Amino acid sequence: MSSKDYLKDISEIKNMMNKSSRFISLSGLSGILAGVYALIGAALAYYIVTNSTRDYPILNSKIFIICIIILSTVAILSIITGIFLTSKKAKKNDEKIWDTSSKRLITNFLIPLITGGIYILIILEQEKYGQTAALMLIFYGLALVNASKFSIGDIKYLGIIEIILGLICALFPGYGFWLWVIGFGVMHIIYGAVMHFKYDRIK
Repeated sequence: MSSKDYLKDISEIKNMMNKSSRFISLSGLSGILAGVYALIGAALAYYIVTNSTRDYPILNSKIFIICIIILSTVAILSIITGIFLTSKKAKKNDEKIWDTSSKRLITNFLIPLITGGIYILIILEQEKYGQTAALMLIFYGLALVNASKFSIGDIKYLGIIEIILGLICALFPGYGFWLWVIGFGVMHIIYGAVMHFKYDRIK
């Protein structure tokens, strides 16, 4: 057996190990669309808030409820799109959508995300609005970094960028909205485009 055959066997074994321990069928296009949804939602929220009597929403106000509805709609659309496109890609790659690796991915993603969501609700109840955008970015970034061990490693870099944007947002809370737009909108589009051309088109 030649050295080329050995290298080929090693490469195949490595690919099998990656498939068994990592969920690699995440769709880059779903990242792009999630970013687009975030930009549209941010534009709607910005229009509503700037045309109200207050320049910021307060808890239990009509404006705050509308913003929550917009944010929830963006999240739901992103999740539905992600599940649909990822399922389609997994089927194309002959990979199971719900196996040990995908369960680990979701579990490690949700633990920091749910923790952050609960903490944000607590501080909102205390009428501490200034750090909301920063905490969203930081906990979302932590969730991505935590989940990257069980998926495409490039997710980690998006997570690190989100964390950095969150820390900048904590320093300059007055720019929270725009940093949120960059983190959840622009960065998702850039990341999704990179993943699409790096993985999806090759497949």
